[in-house]
Amino acid sequence: MRKLIIAIITIGIIIVFGYTGLFLYQKSQTPNIEYKIDEPFTTDIIKKTVASGAIEPREEIEIKPTVSGILDAIYVEPGDKVKAGDLIARVKIIPNMSSLNNAESRVRSAEIAFSNAKKELNRYKGLKDQNVVSEFDYSRYVLTFEQAEEELIAAKDNLEIIKEGATKKMGTASTNLVKATITGMVLDVPVKKGASVIESNNFNAGTTIASIAEMDDLIFIGKVDESEVGNISRGMQISLDIGAIKNKTFNATLEYISPKGVEEEGAIQFEIKAAVKLEEGFFIRAGYSANAEIILEKREGVLAINESVLKFDEQGNIFVEKEIGEGQFEVVSVDLGLSDGVKVEVISGVKKADRLKIQDAGANYKISARRKKSS
Repeated sequence: MRKLIIAIITIGIIIVFGYTGLFLYQKSQTPNIEYKIDEPFTTDIIKKTVASGAIEPREEIEIKPTVSGILDAIYVEPGDKVKAGDLIARVKIIPNMSSLNNAESRVRSAEIAFSNAKKELNRYKGLKDQNVVSEFDYSRYVLTFEQAEEELIAAKDNLEIIKEGATKKMGTASTNLVKATITGMVLDVPVKKGASVIESNNFNAGTTIASIAEMDDLIFIGKVDESEVGNISRGMQISLDIGAIKNKTFNATLEYISPKGVEEEGAIQFEIKAAVKLEEGFFIRAGYSANAEIILEKREGVLAINESVLKFDEQGNIFVEKEIGEGQFEVVSVDLGLSDGVKVEVISGVKKADRLKIQDAGANYKISARRKKSS
């Protein structure tokens, strides 16, 4: 029994020592680390900046009355297309009491003068028929009568203008009729029938009855950061992504860059404007929000690598690690060109067939070669 116990203990000790030795041996071996691998590829590289903004008409005209009063009728609504001279609204004039009293007084005076001139003319006509007065004396009373008649007509017209804003003989030239000054689309009618309106003059901007714009001439108005404004210039092509129109981009041409920046949320922003190229079948509404991509530089069909394979030293030199054998790499200096932040043009240092180590890819990753097709 004693011999059996000693044998069991001996076997246990041997097993423990065996496992310990195996563990120490495995620990002393260098692990077989596998890396992610990438390859150079041919593509187009576009460096661009993004500006946010909105689509607006190049010219939007506010239509205002030339007389003050009450809006008696409105003949258009938003979305209507109008031509220059089309009737927009009619204003019912509420006359100034002082002006009205003066006009009425002028009419009464003119009527008295006309009545008196008519009596005198009739009296002298009888004397002329009797050859009592000469033709010359009679002609003076004819002139006085005609002047009195003309003054009465003018006084009545003035009273009618003060009351109605126009006379019957003025026809469509009435001052109380509001007409379109340009051809375009009615974008907004901010007032309603019955509202009080004020005429536009040197002392008052007046009440806007409607706003009209030419919707075939639109521009993008946006802002770019000061860090990018030095890289753009007039004439650059812009790609517009309009939020309300899905899966469609529109082209535009940069026309204006503000010479003065404005601070917004701690950053200096510069306004830009670009002419939008419209396409048949798409209606772009004024005020649509949009993002503009401005192409700063472009390289077509160049050899490129993903920036994830780049390695830098303290002096700013740029390298890649090129595979030279199973799990073996050599450090190679590279010259780079244009970058879009994800991929970068390679001028020299690597070839398309090279396999490059992706930096900071930890151990135990399988080797996966990836090649991108040419654009």
